[in-house]
Amino acid sequence: MIENPYYPIDSVVEDIITETPTIKTFVLKPSRPIKFKAGQFMQLTVPGVGEAPFTPSSSPNVEDKMEITILRTGKVTEALHELEPGAKVGLRGPYGKGYPVDKMKGKEVLIVGGGVGLAPLRSLIYCLIEDASKYKRISIKYGAKNPEELCFKRQYDEWTRAAGNVDFTNTIDVPAPGWNGRVGLVTTLLDDLDIDISDSIAVSCGPQIMLKFVTLKLLDCGYEPPQIYLSMNRKMSCGMGKCGRCNVGPYYLCVDGPDMCYDKIKDIPNVFG
Repeated sequence: MIENPYYPIDSVVEDIITETPTIKTFVLKPSRPIKFKAGQFMQLTVPGVGEAPFTPSSSPNVEDKMEITILRTGKVTEALHELEPGAKVGLRGPYGKGYPVDKMKGKEVLIVGGGVGLAPLRSLIYCLIEDASKYKRISIKYGAKNPEELCFKRQYDEWTRAAGNVDFTNTIDVPAPGWNGRVGLVTTLLDDLDIDISDSIAVSCGPQIMLKFVTLKLLDCGYEPPQIYLSMNRKMSCGMGKCGRCNVGPYYLCVDGPDMCYDKIKDIPNVFG
């Protein structure tokens, strides 16, 4: 019998981790292992409410559990934020192509995230750090509005201790009491890059407006469009290129992305929405 691609895999919420006042990480236990690539996304179903697309934030090397980090922002996410451990949800997927990890091997990888955009990148960070010797460098730049909105604060030191070729820098948009770190938009972290740009790949995930200005900054720094990959996580629904909601020019993000090489989309009008 052919499996129905629209039927979700039964899953249980094992734990819920509060990351910020508006962001939670849900630790899910599916009824069968789910293999995915960093950057691919899942459709997460709340019974009786609906489903929405989310990219796992956990390691792709772990198949019996999955973590998904979610910003409270709409009907489905509101329902998810009201759940408690033991609740039942559904998962279908994975969908999309994921990040081009093979192209990153032997290179300096620059990761630029904003707000909850660090969640999909966290899966990539795990993937890279767990095999760090295959990359020249893993440089993580991250920004949020204020200290309270910084995701995964408990792991920053863990990431940099994982290997000698990993570095992490974060910033907040405006000054805040008690904050002694960098201040300014995440693009300001690209002002003093000490990366070998000619042998680098940059990956970015965050709000559309952030992606626009990060891309412009990367180009100004010397990156070429084929070296830039953007996580265009928006308007995805069916996950299989059937509903036509997530098209960017001739591409469907759910099939051709959601992590798109800028070289493919740079000439598309209003590519950043």
